[in-house]
Amino acid sequence: MPHLHAAASRAVDDPTLILLTVEEAARRLGVGRTTCFALIRSGALESLTIGTLRRVPADAPAAYLAHRRAEQHAA
Repeated sequence: MPHLHAAASRAVDDPTLILLTVEEAARRLGVGRTTCFALIRSGALESLTIGTLRRVPADAPAAYLAHRRAEQHAA
């Protein structure tokens, strides 16, 4: 029987997803769930609400990293 963690791990690597859960986005960024929510709250990481669900566009983690890298190279 497949383990739930393994199924979640496969979902994070699925290139067909256009929206990620906060947990999936956190995993892509290599940060914890709480840090990911803090990035969303601050506006640094794009997200949207669908009904009661918070989702992160699949390209938002890469956009966040690109922005951070540009900031650090400019400093």
